[in-house]
Amino acid sequence: MVIRSIDPRRTAVMVIDMQNDFIAPGAVLFSQMGYDFVPTMADFLDRCRQKGMQIIYTQNVLRADGKDMGKSGDFCQAIKEGKALVEGTPGAEIYAPLAPKEGDIVLKKHRYSSFFGTDLDITLRTGGFDTVAITGVCTEACCFSTARDAGALGYDVAFLSDLTGTMDYPDLGFGPMTAQQMQNAMLTNIALTSAHVMTSQQLLELPVRD
Repeated sequence: MVIRSIDPRRTAVMVIDMQNDFIAPGAVLFSQMGYDFVPTMADFLDRCRQKGMQIIYTQNVLRADGKDMGKSGDFCQAIKEGKALVEGTPGAEIYAPLAPKEGDIVLKKHRYSSFFGTDLDITLRTGGFDTVAITGVCTEACCFSTARDAGALGYDVAFLSDLTGTMDYPDLGFGPMTAQQMQNAMLTNIALTSAHVMTSQQLLELPVRD
């Protein structure tokens, strides 16, 4: 996929799961990469707003009683124990330096993909959007799942390499991976299979479509 131009007013910027449980220092699911790009992201989002792009935040949340957990707890002990992403708790809220502004949309989701079990596709189609830009955490999970589903649904997808991030992975039988190693592997995968991988500045500099 190659995106050569965009119509800013038909472009939605997804801010995926930039919540306290991922981004606040000391968080149970802390992503250092995500924390590090917060200032850059805040400036980028303001520039997108000025260009007329739609900002859509997602919050990955689950009920306190765990009845909508599904298999999520099988892959994350903190979720299984009810220590992360519990709806209504401070940890589930958007990290304050990135707080949504007037006109932004906040979407609650319960799985990796922002499209699964939500009204995101309806919202994008009703608004006439044809391009989706992906930012947030984690690259290999919620960001990738959202990007792949967006492409499958017919949207042009920009995956922003400097505003997506992840965390270190332990050895699960195949060797450990640092966050940067995981990021590099996933960006290669995504560029080949799912989206146009570019930087946030490159997105802002794309020619405006007539």
